[in-house]
Amino acid sequence: MPIRQVPTWEQGTAWEYDLTNAGFQTALEFLRRGDLGQLPEGWIELGNGVRASVQRYTTQPAETLAFETHERYCDVQYLLEGKERIGVTLRDGLDVQTPYDAGNDITFYREPAASRSVLLHAGEFAVFAPRDAHKPRCAAGKPMAVQKIVVKVPV
Repeated sequence: MPIRQVPTWEQGTAWEYDLTNAGFQTALEFLRRGDLGQLPEGWIELGNGVRASVQRYTTQPAETLAFETHERYCDVQYLLEGKERIGVTLRDGLDVQTPYDAGNDITFYREPAASRSVLLHAGEFAVFAPRDAHKPRCAAGKPMAVQKIVVKVPV
């Protein structure tokens, strides 16, 4: 299946991601594999410090979820099956809900006054850098089962 990037910011204010660097190339090469749907849930080490998390879950109402950021990794969130909305905003000025957990490389935030979202369909991915607060797993309409792969690319 061909893969397609969904921009997380409007043109003109977009953050630039160098998808040609070795880490992103490792991630994209992995996402082009034909057997992704058969992989078991869990972590897969890909090389170049890159690792992938194969996930299957049911999306949830956005108001039940929190924004998150990471310090050491960019997320490449690829939807293999289903449809999912991901909230996105810059983390500057956000109110911390759960302080940084270094072991899991994650901080959670309270709902900001303003944010936007991107809609991922099967075969699409979005990239989130450490400055991008994002709220994954949001239902696009009614909750639905999805299969997703989150590839962690070191910064």
